[in-house]
Amino acid sequence: MFRRSASFAIAALAMLGTTSQTAAGGRAVECYEPVHTPDVYDTVYEDVLVSPPGQQVDYTPPIYGTRERVVMTVPAQVTYEVVPAVTRTVYHTVRVDGGGYSWEWRVIHGRRVLCKVWHKARYERVAETVVIQPERTRRVVIPAQYDQIAEEVLVQPEQRRIIDVPASYQTVARRVLVREGSSGWRRVQIPRHCQD
Repeated sequence: MFRRSASFAIAALAMLGTTSQTAAGGRAVECYEPVHTPDVYDTVYEDVLVSPPGQQVDYTPPIYGTRERVVMTVPAQVTYEVVPAVTRTVYHTVRVDGGGYSWEWRVIHGRRVLCKVWHKARYERVAETVVIQPERTRRVVIPAQYDQIAEEVLVQPEQRRIIDVPASYQTVARRVLVREGSSGWRRVQIPRHCQD
């Protein structure tokens, strides 16, 4: 920057000297024109960090299902019951009176006489209860009762997985100064009619 200012100053002095002579009616010996060179820029592409690297937890919730199974609701039981005796009625003919002779008073021809009377044996039919099977105690088994129930079961447990997330970059364009512009003086060829 200092060098550019110095060349401006020298050129300005030279110009002033020339101008003063020309304005005074002198002949132009040398002529200069100011020259300015603009700054030169270029586009530079660079990667800029958008997000730093990190870790991310990937979570999968547990999965549940329904399973049916048979369970015993009432256990088996054993009880005892009395079975009454089995009987049957049997009929027999039994002799109630063996018969034979007896003396009885009777009236024959208007006269009361004692007679010897023959009696036959007398039989009667009687009922008798006969036990065919005596009373007994019987063991009774009541089977268990089962029911089908639905229950929730874990099919797949929850899962947690740590994932490494890389850094994220983005390419951005940036203008940079390649060469600074400069200012100076350039000699101009004097036309012949200006030299006279």
